[in-house]
Amino acid sequence: MKLAQALGADALADKDPLPPHLRERLLARDPLFVASHWLLAGAAMVGVIVALATVRPWGAGVPRRLLLAITGTLGVFMIARSIGVLGFGFVGDVLLLTGVRPPPVEHASLARDLARWDLLLWSPFFLLWGVCWATAGWRLGGASRVAPVRRCESSTR
Repeated sequence: MKLAQALGADALADKDPLPPHLRERLLARDPLFVASHWLLAGAAMVGVIVALATVRPWGAGVPRRLLLAITGTLGVFMIARSIGVLGFGFVGDVLLLTGVRPPPVEHASLARDLARWDLLLWSPFFLLWGVCWATAGWRLGGASRVAPVRRCESSTR
């Protein structure tokens, strides 16, 4: 999606949970936001390579600790974002939509709309991605603790 946005598409750009002044810059294709889309598209490609390195034989040359650090950090960050530790996420969205935490008066309607989108689209995706990264790290870490299985060839007597 970030690659599409970097190339000029508006795919879900208006649903990004940003403060109104940043949202306007995003929708106006401010050069800083275009550059950030390219940066995030590149990061996603690196993520694909890291994910493949955890399961492909050619990934054996990559230090296991580095892969564990990357997968663990991404998993924790994405799960924290989905829950709401970083400001957006299930907790913050529910608090805003139930009125426990009032939205900014001047942007109340927009804040509620973005909270709905975040609650139903972005937070579940971040939770799923975080769980996938954490699972990849857990499996990778578990693989290093398990002794390799040796095959015994049976001999006929």
